[in-house]
Amino acid sequence: MMAFSYDNLKLDKGMYQEAGSTFSQVLERQDPSEQYKGTSLEGLDAFQRQLKRFDIKVKGAGSDVVEKFFRTADSAVLFPEYIARSVRQGMEEGDILPHITAAVTKFDGMDYRSITAEAGGEDKELRQVDEGASIPATTIKVQANLVKLRKRGRMLVASYEAVRYQKLDLFSVTLRQIGAHIARAHLEDAVDVLMNGDGNDNAATVDQVSSDGTLTYNDLVDFWAKFDPYEMNALLVSGDVMVQMLKLTELQNPLTGLNFQGTGKLTTPLGATLLRTSVLPAGTAIGLDKRFALEMVQGSDVMVEYDKLIDRQLERAAITTISGFAKVFQDASRVLEV
Repeated sequence: MMAFSYDNLKLDKGMYQEAGSTFSQVLERQDPSEQYKGTSLEGLDAFQRQLKRFDIKVKGAGSDVVEKFFRTADSAVLFPEYIARSVRQGMEEGDILPHITAAVTKFDGMDYRSITAEAGGEDKELRQVDEGASIPATTIKVQANLVKLRKRGRMLVASYEAVRYQKLDLFSVTLRQIGAHIARAHLEDAVDVLMNGDGNDNAATVDQVSSDGTLTYNDLVDFWAKFDPYEMNALLVSGDVMVQMLKLTELQNPLTGLNFQGTGKLTTPLGATLLRTSVLPAGTAIGLDKRFALEMVQGSDVMVEYDKLIDRQLERAAITTISGFAKVFQDASRVLEV
């Protein structure tokens, strides 16, 4: 039988401390997945192979209890990564950010300056250039003000005695909920930047509906038309605006309804993906060209207090992420108030 290196790796806390690398990346360097191609372990990453090594089942009706992680000193080192992965899964489930973010920038620090591009008047047009004439320029420059990176997180408050016999599958549900709360906080930050700008005098233009408090299809068409030369391909709406939109006769297209009933996702006849969120104030919609409107800056991935968790000190163990948002092109997003 072929001997695999994952079976005898020495695990320790120091693997969480390597600058610029996550625990999983450190594991992967020591036990590369490439060497498992064509074997029964193909398709597992380095962390999943360690779970297999210690026979820890984290999913399904036959999942193990939390205590299983602490049977040996080596397996206890895996517990913080299990926490981080479960939280990350909760952040990704139903997350709207990927649908409104043009770029994601990894940045190690707290002081980040984004870039912006400016072209005014005729310079926006790709017009013919006569021989010897100057070519219209688009100026890319660094923003004057720093992007605000915020630490968002939740405190895990539980004694080891309270959770040691809990099934990991159920414990993961709680961790995913923590992730969902963190994702919501990130979305709140993103919406604030889309509406009010990132501190560089780039707040969104606000349009009003023609009839106070009542949204019409004409309002949506007029709003859509103001995006030229951009394209309104995403529309964030508050719950009450969503209800008004669904009641518009023009949106009761049979194909639109079938798509909504079959997938739960609604694409408007204007070609924009409709995204409902309670983060927005009532009576508010944000239209944007998701290709050009928003940059997400990640100062850190999901971070956990690994020392406490490995030593079974779950009481008040912080789970955090650091991120911020910057506007790329100011006119690529607009606000509609109903």
